[in-house]
Amino acid sequence: MSTAPIRVALVGLGKIARDQHIPAMAGNDAFELAATVSPNAPPIDGVRHFRSFDALIDSDAAVDAVALCTPPQARTPLAFQAIERGLHVMLEKPPAATLSEVEALVSAAGDRISLFATWHSRYAAGVARAKAWLATREIRSVEIVWREDVRVWHPGQAWIWEPGGLGVFDPGINALSIATDILPRPVYLRDAVLEFPANRAAPIAARLTLADTRGAAIDMDLDWRQEGPQSWDIRVDTDAGRLLLEKGGAVLNLDGETHVSGDVEYPGLYARFADLIRAGASDVDPAPFRLVADAFLRGRRKTTDPFVE
Repeated sequence: MSTAPIRVALVGLGKIARDQHIPAMAGNDAFELAATVSPNAPPIDGVRHFRSFDALIDSDAAVDAVALCTPPQARTPLAFQAIERGLHVMLEKPPAATLSEVEALVSAAGDRISLFATWHSRYAAGVARAKAWLATREIRSVEIVWREDVRVWHPGQAWIWEPGGLGVFDPGINALSIATDILPRPVYLRDAVLEFPANRAAPIAARLTLADTRGAAIDMDLDWRQEGPQSWDIRVDTDAGRLLLEKGGAVLNLDGETHVSGDVEYPGLYARFADLIRAGASDVDPAPFRLVADAFLRGRRKTTDPFVE
């Protein structure tokens, strides 16, 4: 087996790419940042830069894989191009703009390309231990509160308010990715209310009523209008105590005992991507995305005040 680093082209150089993907690659000897692609962002010193994905594909750049960090509405055509060229593909979350796109990508990748639909919050420090703790317990109820200030976390990102951008579900899908991972039984949507600003095509808040297959109630509160301290919390009441995941999964509290670890999400993603490529395998779980789609499909729409950034 080759020990040469996996040469990655990073496509999209926004905040998440610079803050997370680049440091995670730099900290993993299995990878080399071989190229970047962005029509407007400044290049990175010492790394080949291209203004378009076509320019990368048509060049002589030596690349083994791509990490697609573009808005989801533009991601699927790029992924198809990469797969056609035999490149392994990492997809930022959400993996695409629609579920049918995800299915088409899985079919195109087949068993020759490693396709990795990432859910970075599943790699938060407390998630694996939470999953193990819940595996032997009976779930009685779950409360998810995911409230943040869109002006702080997504300034100037017009695409996020357009169809396919998900609106408040862009952060909310992180909570769903954790819930569908740690809860021992499948989760389904029963009802939803989605609040749309009068001048936007995506919701700014949502309330979801979900359940697991034994009827345990799961209530979810999403809001992009929270100022001050932000809330990324999941509480699970069981027959043998309470579990609380805070700060997006970084802090785990089990019956009053708190466990805290550092930021390991994106290093964990890249470790997983390396394992998938070496094993010739893929990892695509649509469960969190399916719940979001169900919310749009079944949710009642409520119009609220216009959003002005």
